[in-house]
Amino acid sequence: MSSLIEEKAVELTIGGMTCASCANRIERKLNKLEGVTATVNYATEKAKVTFPDDLDPQELISEVEKAGYSATLPADDPQPVDNPDNSLRDRLITAVVLSVPVVAMAMIPALQFTYWQWLSLTLAAPVVVYAGWPFHKAAWTNLRHGTATMDTLVSMGTLAALGWSLWALFFGTAGMPGMTHPFELTIQRTDGSGNIYLEAAAGVTAFILAGRYFESRSKRQAGAALRALMELGVKDVELADGRRVAVDALQVDDRFVVRPGEKVATDGVIEEGTSAIDASMLTGESMPVEVGPGEAVVGATVNAGGRLIVRATRVGGDTQLAQMARLVEEAQTGKAAVQRLADRISGIFVPIVIGLAIATLGFWLGTGNGAGAAFTAAVAVLIIACPCALGLATPTALLVGTGRGAQLGILIKGPEALESTHRVDTIVLDKTGTVTEGRMTLVGVHLAEGEDRGEVIRLAGALEHASEHPIARAIAKAAGSTATVEDFANVEGLGVQGVVDGHAVLVGRPKLLREWSQHLPAELEDALAREQAAGRTAVAVGWDGKARAVLVVADVVKGTSKEAIERLRALGLAPVLLTGDNEAVARTVAAEVGIDEVIAEVLPADKVDVVKRLQAEGRVVAMVGDGVNDAAALAQADLGLAMGTGTDAAIQASDLTLVRGDLRVAADALRLSRRTLATIKGNLFWAFAYNVAALPLAAAGLLNPMIAGAAMAFSSVFVVSNSLRLRAFK
Repeated sequence: MSSLIEEKAVELTIGGMTCASCANRIERKLNKLEGVTATVNYATEKAKVTFPDDLDPQELISEVEKAGYSATLPADDPQPVDNPDNSLRDRLITAVVLSVPVVAMAMIPALQFTYWQWLSLTLAAPVVVYAGWPFHKAAWTNLRHGTATMDTLVSMGTLAALGWSLWALFFGTAGMPGMTHPFELTIQRTDGSGNIYLEAAAGVTAFILAGRYFESRSKRQAGAALRALMELGVKDVELADGRRVAVDALQVDDRFVVRPGEKVATDGVIEEGTSAIDASMLTGESMPVEVGPGEAVVGATVNAGGRLIVRATRVGGDTQLAQMARLVEEAQTGKAAVQRLADRISGIFVPIVIGLAIATLGFWLGTGNGAGAAFTAAVAVLIIACPCALGLATPTALLVGTGRGAQLGILIKGPEALESTHRVDTIVLDKTGTVTEGRMTLVGVHLAEGEDRGEVIRLAGALEHASEHPIARAIAKAAGSTATVEDFANVEGLGVQGVVDGHAVLVGRPKLLREWSQHLPAELEDALAREQAAGRTAVAVGWDGKARAVLVVADVVKGTSKEAIERLRALGLAPVLLTGDNEAVARTVAAEVGIDEVIAEVLPADKVDVVKRLQAEGRVVAMVGDGVNDAAALAQADLGLAMGTGTDAAIQASDLTLVRGDLRVAADALRLSRRTLATIKGNLFWAFAYNVAALPLAAAGLLNPMIAGAAMAFSSVFVVSNSLRLRAFK
């Protein structure tokens, strides 16, 4: 019966996490609850939780609090919260101001006046106790729950340094008048009674606070793209009847006004007016797009031209902006396989380090090098081994990469998608709406001798304006202005007929014209045959007893598709054109854009089989599509890319969504995904390499604890800074 219980999902905001080990602990706690699946992300400070319908969400919060952290449910009306960086900044300023003279006196013998060591104690104690309080508080919480994190290492190391110094000052010889303390980068092999480590205690606290402060600021910058995306929306809107309401009050089919310079309040269809729409903030498309009655507009885009009346088609969480924000946030909350490996390592890393520190202490004591040497090496091991950089390696790169993608009109659904991009070697492109415009356009006019092109298009377009057929709409759009049509009739399977400005006009198959004794001259018959052989649709036009022209209609190739294919080839991908159209049409389109491999006349249901066949040949397949009939193939492909101008089904089935209907963005999406994955791997390499190289040095007594603290802080800042380089992706 439990399998029949419905599941709910919620995103908790977690407070109090200080490293990846904290996130792992909360994740383990939540996942122990029956039916609960949780993923906790240290970088976003969010927990994505699915749980049974019969479980109260408050139980989730209670479980997080039992682990020593705080959790809050999403608020309908979120209240502004204090910037968490402010408290860190205050403690950092205190630590820097007080620790600088302590470190200076320890390093420069000329500053070591009589009883200087007692001034060092006076300055260092507030640094360790007040500035370092977050570490000690977290360490105590961890101890109560029988666990250890990075804070445990920092707290143990700084308190041990302070404690030893107090013992040496009050019970050893370090408090004697005229005591000197030459600064050493390596351990000092003495009995330790005359050594103090106040500069290490204060310096380590200051360095780690600095690292955490800059790390916190960088994490906020990394998430700035998502916050900017969510803030793009309009707050209120003027309805067509003159009333002004909050955008939340808009309903589907409400008509609202968009004046020049204003943002479109929600997704809709233009009913009155023409304008240019600037969608750059949402799609990355730099050029405004001309729009008019009947055309769709997206919420949060800017009206750069005339006054528009728009009918709402999607509101609230159903809008494209809301869906984009949701996709980006879900991607940033997810975890890649490489990050899960790092999480497992960091989860067992802290206990191992504590054990290594104890072993280091025992080794140095056992070899007779003195308590001072043993203590220094053990503290350096504790300080240097922080796994923080490991925890930040993936989520910060994912934050920046997905955020930058959103700015460019590329939505990365999750970290798993990134891990597919570097293996893909074949890209299957659906023809209609992906490589081509996806709608019929008038592409050619063949005239009988003596006929006027403008007059042919005007009369044919006026007649076709009364029809809803895609071919008719293409001709009507090319004609632009309309004329009055009388006695309009649709002749089933042949075309249309009617009277336009006193002319009896026929548009359709040559058979329709022949029934009215209007026969195509030889040159038009030849043109018709050539166009049909090339896979285009050709219709005949005649009036007043004479065949006048052949109009050619086709789904034209997008102007950017040829360049897009070149870019995809440059990434090492072999393009394949997949279509349900006949072979002639497919070959014509493929030749125009530079695709060699064509699979034509494929039924929608068979597209999945094509992808499976390519995979069976050993290829790693990416699929680009935009229609409902592409959804299954997108899901089957190793990497699915949906054109954002397509259907919701295709977008939901894909791994990457291209908000613009521009195939070049597919190449950009693959480049960005590969760059993000490379950044993640680079971060992980340096985080692992840092710990692997530094721990033996510390255990061997070749690192002063203060230098170790500075190096540890630098490793975290380096990882975040390396991730932030993705913001410059173009």
